[in-house]
Amino acid sequence: MCKVLIADDHPLFRDALKTALSLSVEGSLPTEASNLEEAIEAIRAQGDFDLALLDLSMPGVNGFSGLLALRAQFPALPVVIVSAHEDAKLVYQAIDYGAVGFIPKSTPREEMAEALRTVIKGNVYVPPHIQREERTTECNGRDDDAEIARRIATLTAQQLRVLEMLGTGKLNKEIAFELNIAETTVKAHVSAILQKLKVYSRTQAVVFASKLHFDSFQGAR
Repeated sequence: MCKVLIADDHPLFRDALKTALSLSVEGSLPTEASNLEEAIEAIRAQGDFDLALLDLSMPGVNGFSGLLALRAQFPALPVVIVSAHEDAKLVYQAIDYGAVGFIPKSTPREEMAEALRTVIKGNVYVPPHIQREERTTECNGRDDDAEIARRIATLTAQQLRVLEMLGTGKLNKEIAFELNIAETTVKAHVSAILQKLKVYSRTQAVVFASKLHFDSFQGAR
């Protein structure tokens, strides 16, 4: 039995993933979520998923924030990104942020099933055409992206939320109100964030926060 969480806000694509799962893993048991909150609730309630399939563009997810939230709260859970976006840099950023695979939504059903078999066996899956593209055209700034990912991965789930809010320009008192915590606690989180990211100002932290998003890719789903 292989328990898989499918987190995507499109019912038709959730059905496509369930079909691919049935082809790749006999006796697979999928659980569906249509947003990040539902996904987190399902993991907390059941707690023993073998794999999570996460869309990058759904309610509660802004760029890589959903992936990072799952990695921070459930570090033992393998997460595969499923997305309409196929840019090579985006794919490798997802891997740098801790995803064990990246499956484009355009992938044919049989290939998608093979990709799922790959990650369920414990391997990392990157689409073959993306691997070829990286070999022929180097992903610019890959080393820098990987270093940023390593630093951001050290943040706790609450620190990630604070960092995202810093990125939207919120003040400490606004963050405290939204998270229902004391302003002194926000200040402590900000100090810890600056230390972990190895930066010296909120402005520099905001630059890191911008790396979590991919606004230029938001048009397609």
